[in-house]
Amino acid sequence: MLIVTGATGTLNGATVDQHLKRIPPHHIGVSVRDPARAQHLADRGVRVRQASYDDPQALRHSFADAEQVLLVSSSDLSSDVVAQHYRAIDAAVDAGAQRILYTSAHGTAFDTPYPPLGIHAATEQHLAASGVAWTALRNGFYGDPSQLLGAWQETGVIAMPADGPFSWIDRRDAAEAAAAILTADTPLDGPIDLTLPEPVTLADFAASASEITGRQIDRVVVDDETWVADAMSNDVPEAVARFTLSMFQATRSGHFSGSDPTLTRLLGRKPRSITDQLRDLDVR
Repeated sequence: MLIVTGATGTLNGATVDQHLKRIPPHHIGVSVRDPARAQHLADRGVRVRQASYDDPQALRHSFADAEQVLLVSSSDLSSDVVAQHYRAIDAAVDAGAQRILYTSAHGTAFDTPYPPLGIHAATEQHLAASGVAWTALRNGFYGDPSQLLGAWQETGVIAMPADGPFSWIDRRDAAEAAAAILTADTPLDGPIDLTLPEPVTLADFAASASEITGRQIDRVVVDDETWVADAMSNDVPEAVARFTLSMFQATRSGHFSGSDPTLTRLLGRKPRSITDQLRDLDVR
C-alpha cells in the first residue's frame, strides 16, 4: 500500500488524484489531520486515517501496511519542523515501510541564505540514516505565480528585490512526477531534482506577462531594505518580509541556478513553462 501524508493539501492532494489514475484506490491510504476533509477520498475507496507529525503513535497507525510512504514537508514554521519530520520518518520505519519519499526542494543544502533549505537538508540526512530506501523529491519553487510577482497587474511592474536564476514549476507537474516516481518499475534513490529545463528570472516573468497581456510589464529592482520597509508599511510582519527576502538572496547567490532533465523525462513532455502558468491564471 502507498500512504500519502498531507493529502488534503494542494500538492499531495493533486498527487493522490494522479495515483487514482494509475492504481486501484484500495492500494492507497492517506494520513491527514482532519479526516472530514478527506471524505471525498474515502468515498472513492481510499483508506483515510487521522494523524499529525506531532503524534508518533497515530502516525504508526496511519502508516500500517505501507510499502511506500510519501511525506509532505511541514509548513508549520511555528513548530520544530525538523523534529516533526524526524518523527514522521521514524514512524514510517517502525511501521515497516520499504521506501520513504519526501517533498524536498531544489537547492537543498545547509549553507544557504534561505532557511527552509537547511530544514530539508537535515531531513534528508535523517532519511539517509534511517536504514530504509528513500527518495527526496527536490521540487523547484511552485505555487501561484501571483505570490511571487506582487501587484504587477495593477502597476505594470514586477517590483521585487534583485533575483537570480531559479525554477518555477507547475504544481500539477510536481504531482504528476511524484506519482510517476512512486509507481515506477525501477525506483529512484536519493535526491532527485525536479526543475524546468532551463532556469528563469523575474525578467523572464515580465517578458511572459507582456506577451500574454499585450501590455509592457517592466521588471524593477527594489533595494532590499526599501522592499522590506515597503512590505512592513503594508502590514507584513518584518520576520515574514525578511524570510521572503532570503529567498531572493538565495536565487542571486546561485543556489537555484541548476537544471535537470528528470522532470521532463518523468512527464514524457516539457514541463509547463512560466508562460503556460501565467496564461492559466487568465491574466489580463
